[in-house]
Amino acid sequence: ILCSDKTGTLTLNQMALQEDSSIVYNDTESVESVLVMAALATKWNEPPRDALDRLTLGAVNRELLEPYTQNDYLPFDPQIKRTESTVTNGTTGETFKVSKGAPHVILKLAAANNSAMQQRVEDDVAKLGSRGIRSLAVARTDRSGEFQMMGLLTFLDPPRSDTKETIKEANRYGIKVKMITGDHLLIARNTAFQLDMGDDIKKADVLPLLDPETKEAPADLVKDYGAICIESDGFAQVYPEHKYLIIQTLKEMGYTVGMTGDGVNDAPALKKADVGIAVSGATDAARAAADIVLTQEGLSAIVHSIVVAREIFQRISNFITYRIAATLQLLFFFFIAIIAFHPSDYTQPPADALEDGETWPDFFHMPVLMLMLITLLNDGTMVSIAYDYAEASPTPNKWNLRVLFVVSSVLGAVSCFSSLILLHGLLNSWDPDGMIQRLGMDGVQYGEIIAALYLKVSVSDFLTLFSARTGRFFFWKVPPGKYLMLGCAIALGLSSALSIFWPDSNPDETLTEGLHGNLGLFVFVWVYCLVFWLVQDLCKVLTFRFLEKINFNGISSPTVADPDAVAVGVKPELEMQVQTDVV
Repeated sequence: ILCSDKTGTLTLNQMALQEDSSIVYNDTESVESVLVMAALATKWNEPPRDALDRLTLGAVNRELLEPYTQNDYLPFDPQIKRTESTVTNGTTGETFKVSKGAPHVILKLAAANNSAMQQRVEDDVAKLGSRGIRSLAVARTDRSGEFQMMGLLTFLDPPRSDTKETIKEANRYGIKVKMITGDHLLIARNTAFQLDMGDDIKKADVLPLLDPETKEAPADLVKDYGAICIESDGFAQVYPEHKYLIIQTLKEMGYTVGMTGDGVNDAPALKKADVGIAVSGATDAARAAADIVLTQEGLSAIVHSIVVAREIFQRISNFITYRIAATLQLLFFFFIAIIAFHPSDYTQPPADALEDGETWPDFFHMPVLMLMLITLLNDGTMVSIAYDYAEASPTPNKWNLRVLFVVSSVLGAVSCFSSLILLHGLLNSWDPDGMIQRLGMDGVQYGEIIAALYLKVSVSDFLTLFSARTGRFFFWKVPPGKYLMLGCAIALGLSSALSIFWPDSNPDETLTEGLHGNLGLFVFVWVYCLVFWLVQDLCKVLTFRFLEKINFNGISSPTVADPDAVAVGVKPELEMQVQTDVV
């Protein structure tokens, strides 16, 4: 679950004052005078401290601020959600206080005992909010020192152009995005409506608070507030401790939670989250508390990193699967071939057909140089797998090593078995009832058998990669990348050339002869490898389906938690995740 702030993350944070919809509550005032009072509630002689200061100071006529002197200043605090200045008008000598902030906060300050004004302001805020217009309330003290409501400055903070599509993409990848904002409920609902985030946005008064004395969280967070936190699409008018407790509740329910933030007040929630994300322009405190600091604005960087991370995970998983399968193939093939196959026991070629008059050895083995070439060519070109095309999984990834080992073993077993069958068939090629002669081929010299087995192991070793890289799907479902295809062409091309043009030699006292004199055998080995590659890929898919059917080691268990189960207090077996560790 990704809990996202609204301003600056879901929206542009480029606020534009709407003078035609601003409201003044005093007949002696105007929109311009209300804007001047709002500017006096800032440090107007210093650079703007936040987006609202930037909005106010960017719209006001600075010359109208020259008569005023600031005596005291109360900066914005997320707990009080307003700023306040004590200023003196140098022309009249009058000293007064002025405050700007969230309408519901300024109302408590300026109209606590004026029910008519409270109702009027609340109605105006509701009408503006239903249109997606945000409002900034401004109040000042009168001669008796009592705050009086001056008006509402209205402004727009439109959503980013890519936010809606980004949220859809996040949902497609099993990530629920929840809006958590301090803005008014109607503004939050309007933004959620524009971004298709759902309409179940609740006010913060349904959320828990820390104990005012001990600052401890409520004892039964999940029991009392779990359903609200998971079922709601977001929360409005929240305070920092609300964010912190929302994160804690979701974590206790078994979810992995990401949290975005930019201010000092967001630091506790960023620290509490599994993945704290300081957005672009965040304060030093938020950056220090976060796990990730974004340099690009908006949610798109987060979702993109999740997709890239899952692609990287897929490449790593593919490589490990292939590496295990290839290793098992080589180890077991040579172990079994040396122990169980004795070339001298097979039907020997006629005496006049024996090359150099040498009889076949008692034990089969391949020259060490050929083993080194297999490793060099196939493993050397494995660098290209880092650039292979990979599809991000639609749900969060998790390591399932037992399944990985089972699938790798099946891939390796099929490849090893096919190599042993070919070895037996070639050693028995001089038997009239043997496989080779039944296929209409002539007997094979021992040196050619070595070259043919070298070609078989090299080709099947690399073809195993194309099966391993597609997981539970057939190999044609996910097209390979161009660099992987280039590596394949290099490795298989060189292996084929070496098997054909290998000079007649006797490395490690093993007679070895290239297939240049028996190209029919060369073609046969290639076709044989391709046929068993299809068999290998089919066995892989069937293995996955069988493991999923019996839910071996939780392979069929969802990696996205079930909200219905959570709503009744059942802790999810697995979790929604934000995959950012690799990135």
